[in-house]
Amino acid sequence: MKTYLDCIPCFMEQALRASRISLDYDAEIKHVLDKVGELIKDIPMDSPPPEIAMQVYSLIYEKTGDRDPYSQQKQDHMEKALKLYPHMEEVLEESNDRILSAIKLAIAGNVIDLGVNKTFNIEEDILQSLHEDLTINDYPQFQKQVANSDSILYLGDNTGEAVFDKLLIEQFDIPVTFVVREEPILNDITKKEARQIGINEVAEIVSSGTTAPGNVLSTCTPEFLETLNKADMIISKGQGNYESLSNFDGPIYFLLKAKCPVIAQDIGIPEGGSVLMKGA
Repeated sequence: MKTYLDCIPCFMEQALRASRISLDYDAEIKHVLDKVGELIKDIPMDSPPPEIAMQVYSLIYEKTGDRDPYSQQKQDHMEKALKLYPHMEEVLEESNDRILSAIKLAIAGNVIDLGVNKTFNIEEDILQSLHEDLTINDYPQFQKQVANSDSILYLGDNTGEAVFDKLLIEQFDIPVTFVVREEPILNDITKKEARQIGINEVAEIVSSGTTAPGNVLSTCTPEFLETLNKADMIISKGQGNYESLSNFDGPIYFLLKAKCPVIAQDIGIPEGGSVLMKGA
């Protein structure tokens, strides 16, 4: 997915929010915003947004000295999601289709996004999702792909929602490899948080090598690219991974909630829609 003009003010909003966490004075924050503005004016619009965001956050970290400004929020979201975990297991026990229900929960968890300037209530949003239809529902193709695959490559996104990714992974009876970011970026998941959640109990955890908030292929390691290209089935979670891989040619399925108008427009659905979509 290319970068749209509407992405530019979003980069500035993200820079402002992250800077306010780490800096105390308006003059310092203004300096960071000035530098981000200088960076943005030269961005290639044909690059995916996570590639630009990687450069923006690298600059923010350099100027603030804070490599993980969202550390506390990640912990808070993870703890809230983990408290819901036992109830979500009960919900799946009562479901007529455990995998479909787990998919809906995983997509609903995608609302936990600090890259989008929107409020959310984890418990309300998760529970409400079970009673909503998916805006794009390629579940029949998804089922066939699972049945014909020996393993699944699962591309993780945000830390809080990864609790619900674990629920979905537990429904598969084939091996799963769970992919995380190499270093902290926004509230995206790294190996540290994945182990805290216990994903290592249900899947192998690997890093794609990228420091972008999405698996921008040009920034990933050769080892990950080989794994990606050989995968029987790929589950791509969240907006950042969609932005990076929307044109990827492979057995990929996108699970996400379209939380911003740009992504909703790119997919061709109303903002707020939930998506289980087979890739191109």
